[in-house]
Amino acid sequence: MICTLCPRECCAERTETISGGVCAMPLTPVAAKAMLHQWEEPCLVGDRGAGCVFFSGCNLRCCFCQNGTISRQGLGRSVGVQRLREIYDELIAQGAACIDLVTPTHFTPAIAESLNRPLPVPVVWNSGGYEKPETLRLLEGKVQIYLPDLKYALPGPAKKYSGAEDYFHWARAAILEMFRQTGPYQMENGRLKSGVLIRHLLLPGELENTRQVLDWVSAAFRPGDVLFSLMAQYTPQRGAAGNLRRHVTGAEYAAAVQYMENCGITDGYTQERTSAKEEYTPNFDFSGI
Repeated sequence: MICTLCPRECCAERTETISGGVCAMPLTPVAAKAMLHQWEEPCLVGDRGAGCVFFSGCNLRCCFCQNGTISRQGLGRSVGVQRLREIYDELIAQGAACIDLVTPTHFTPAIAESLNRPLPVPVVWNSGGYEKPETLRLLEGKVQIYLPDLKYALPGPAKKYSGAEDYFHWARAAILEMFRQTGPYQMENGRLKSGVLIRHLLLPGELENTRQVLDWVSAAFRPGDVLFSLMAQYTPQRGAAGNLRRHVTGAEYAAAVQYMENCGITDGYTQERTSAKEEYTPNFDFSGI
């Protein structure tokens, strides 16, 4: 396969055994952990947790990534389509409220195949948001909940921090395609059954970027269309420079929350600044794979 799955369109050769491209992965999925995860939004966790499958590799190069050992260093094990399906079933048997596929974009064809038979719980597509609408169409009818990041609305920080100056161009198109597939979000007994939940991580010193993100969401969607999660959990990583060497301040996050309210975005979540802890990052020890 000469890969053009994502906006990078790097045209790298990727086969079941040959890795390539920005993601540096083969076509066969590679994963580092499967577990019941308690630290997703409350509507996804249920009583036991979200059934997360953490995939290796990524088409972004976020210098602040908390999962860098798998996203950039490629730690993981090969998981065929049949085994992937077994992992879903095992997580559901443990009480998973949903199957939460984390950073799955570069494995879309194989994951779509693994979802040919419906699951008894919602499938969550938990991505960085840097996606092509035509690739997302491979998932239509197979994914009930889209959980995209909307990291940037400004090209400057998108290029500086993730090496993707065109991030917003693609992310907004991807989110609109996700919404086309699911329609307005649907809740049942406090759990999200279908819809789009947009995440945005406030970065230290980048309040204007957050304002621009909120402006677009409030203009693109009506109340009741999508959920929005404004996160404060940025944690400085080794080698961080400039503003990224510190946590988000209380004043920064309070200003972001106030702006979100002023935009009329009330469907969703804010986060305690105490969420900025390294302990919330899983130990990628291949358990569950």
